[in-house]
Amino acid sequence: MRVLGPGLTVRRLLRLRLPPRPPRPPGPRLSSGRPAAAGALERAMDELLHRAVPAMPAYELREKTPAPAENQCADFVSFYCSLGETAERAELLGRLARGFGVDHGQVAEQSAGVLQLRQQPREAAVLLQAEDRLRYALVPRYRSLFHHISKLDGGVRFLVQLRADLLEAQALKLVEGPHVREMNGVLKNMLSEWFSSGFLKLERVTWHSPCEVLQKISESEAVHPVKTWMDMKRRVGPYRRCYFFSHCSTPGEPLIVLHVALTSEISNSIQAIIVKECPPSETEEQNRITTAIFYSISLTQQGLQGVELGTFLIKRVVKELQKEFPHLGTFSSLSPIPGFTKWLLGLLKSKAKEHGRSELFTDSECKEISEITGGPVHETLKAFLSSSEWVKSERLVRALQAPLMRLCAWYLYGEKHRGYALNPVANFHLQNGAVMWRINWMADVSLRGITGSCSLMVNYRYFLDQTAANSTAYLGSKNIKASEQVLSLVAQFQKNSKL
Repeated sequence: MRVLGPGLTVRRLLRLRLPPRPPRPPGPRLSSGRPAAAGALERAMDELLHRAVPAMPAYELREKTPAPAENQCADFVSFYCSLGETAERAELLGRLARGFGVDHGQVAEQSAGVLQLRQQPREAAVLLQAEDRLRYALVPRYRSLFHHISKLDGGVRFLVQLRADLLEAQALKLVEGPHVREMNGVLKNMLSEWFSSGFLKLERVTWHSPCEVLQKISESEAVHPVKTWMDMKRRVGPYRRCYFFSHCSTPGEPLIVLHVALTSEISNSIQAIIVKECPPSETEEQNRITTAIFYSISLTQQGLQGVELGTFLIKRVVKELQKEFPHLGTFSSLSPIPGFTKWLLGLLKSKAKEHGRSELFTDSECKEISEITGGPVHETLKAFLSSSEWVKSERLVRALQAPLMRLCAWYLYGEKHRGYALNPVANFHLQNGAVMWRINWMADVSLRGITGSCSLMVNYRYFLDQTAANSTAYLGSKNIKASEQVLSLVAQFQKNSKL
């Protein structure tokens, strides 16, 4: 267990302060292996859902029907929190999604009514009311449950955790199917409304911030893990900024965290940012600060995945930094490239099976790499890059620089998912309107950096007067704005490869 301060440990801080779990009701678990016992719990789930999920009132009575009693929603929360096993929660969520969604019969009936009206000359008000009836029929029953839970004390926090549980259950394949995906989408949209920018508060973290906040930020750092208490102190000290969003439902609790380095140029190595020693007493010289580097952004609540928080956070931080440093003109990220090593190893594996001319390396590169590794280039490189040992060979590091730089450029620029950048970090910054600016060799020599992206990192640069146009071009036409360095590397890759 990591200890970051006197008497402060991970176990003393909860990730999400949910309503206290009541004692688990007597009875068996789904995983007990006894069919009768599992059946009893399933019956209890069905009884709960029929009691807690309100029926959809008739369209004419939708505004006159009283809200369900508060204790019905509280019963659901209490029962859910009493389920200690992931599989049990997944079972309950699956039953909720499948049994309490949209009434498809009503949807078909209302759709037929709208189609019929469109084929006949009718007043606009009649057609609009028919369309409103159809919209009403398309609302799943569980949405009303979520809506009423959100009004409970701690209800929004509970729903964030419930969605985190749902995402985990889907990843583990404990619950699957279109109904579950639909419920996840409904809940995500509701959270997006509740966590829109107007409800978010920007807060800065310093060494004098509450210990619980520093601990939470340390635990949730997903890009460059915090190693020691002094490491954390550096990240909120001179020439560094740390900001987070909190929400009115979770005041003072970080939802998403952004770390910034204040420098005189666009950084090409993460070691210069997170390892550099800054004396605690050092005061900032404003004339040395011309550039802001966003080097880490981490979501602390997994239930908010897909909710647009990161984009809002960067925009708000840019404005905050411009207030503090009016002369600040350069904004850039120094970003990891998750998935690059995995993609490259898959490429090497497929090329090794072909036993033909290499389409990834030039003849001279193949010869040099083979001499160093002592075997066929694809097979030996696959073995070397699967570990971090290859960086200990200066000859191999030099030999791999040119080919891996152009392969990385293609991975970021050319590999697509539905027309957009395959790499999730690239997709995030490009959606925000950034330019793919520079790929950096030996930029992260930590174990994570070497194994995850062969030590490479990339700068995405934000030209504030161009971000809106770049974002529109990327989202609308799927055009990636890139610098000459990146485009040159892509051209070199295309010249050598037939991918």
